[in-house]
Amino acid sequence: MTALFALATSLLWGLADFGGGLLTRRIPALTVVVVSQLLAVLVLGAVVLATGAWTEAGPQLWYAVGAGVVGPAAMLAFYKALALGPMGVVSPLGSLGVVVPVSVGLLVGDRPGLLQFAGIGVAILGVVLAGGPELRGAPVQRQAVLLTLVAAFGFGSVMALIAEASTTVTGLFLALFVQRVTNVLVGGGALYVSVRRGGRALPEGGPQVVRAALPALAFVGLADVAANGTYAIAAQQGPVAVAAVLASLYPVVTALAARGLLKERLRAIQAAGAGLALVGTVLLATG
Repeated sequence: MTALFALATSLLWGLADFGGGLLTRRIPALTVVVVSQLLAVLVLGAVVLATGAWTEAGPQLWYAVGAGVVGPAAMLAFYKALALGPMGVVSPLGSLGVVVPVSVGLLVGDRPGLLQFAGIGVAILGVVLAGGPELRGAPVQRQAVLLTLVAAFGFGSVMALIAEASTTVTGLFLALFVQRVTNVLVGGGALYVSVRRGGRALPEGGPQVVRAALPALAFVGLADVAANGTYAIAAQQGPVAVAAVLASLYPVVTALAARGLLKERLRAIQAAGAGLALVGTVLLATG
């Protein structure tokens, strides 16, 4: 079950990143973050009311608040990096945030077997190579790398925090709702400050561009929420280190989506990375 939920997480995150990266090429990154998360809040609010999840409020929700504070900063850095550099550079480096939850898991007592340790190393290497990393080039590329590393640490921290925010399914709904409300408040504040400093909240085409993109924005927000939920379940079902690494295979999904929809060609290093990621997945699932 750990492998199943973690792999579902990688699929959802990969598709959300692909959609978010495309949207930030037309709409300011902060607006993408705020609107997508606001739409997720509306859906999660209805789920919390329908399931009575608010009755499970407790001190553990502070983990969800923490994830909600870190998340928007990480997403903003990541979306800006996607807008600056090719997805093949940004997405695999973003997965390096897996180091945070893996380290936490090891500190709290996770002891993967030898095959799983090998799988962790092979999978992480495969994920990085799957994007066909291009670390040499113009200053814009270096800026994209820096932003991506900031985002990676943030994503890893969110993974570690959300895994501690609940112990039941209904409690998880409430934790995700609290996380997204915090996302909107933090992201909305950042958007307000940006506008006051001369930044744009709307794209050049005006509000109609945002309205036309609402279905895509809703997909990005809900896919990200669902990914957080499946990851939390995976981390509770088995070793955190295994769940975190399998969940971090999402750059492979992003690369394949770019190949299928944008006709981006996979280079030899990307194909090799995808193969290594698959080998690492098998080792983790069978170790």
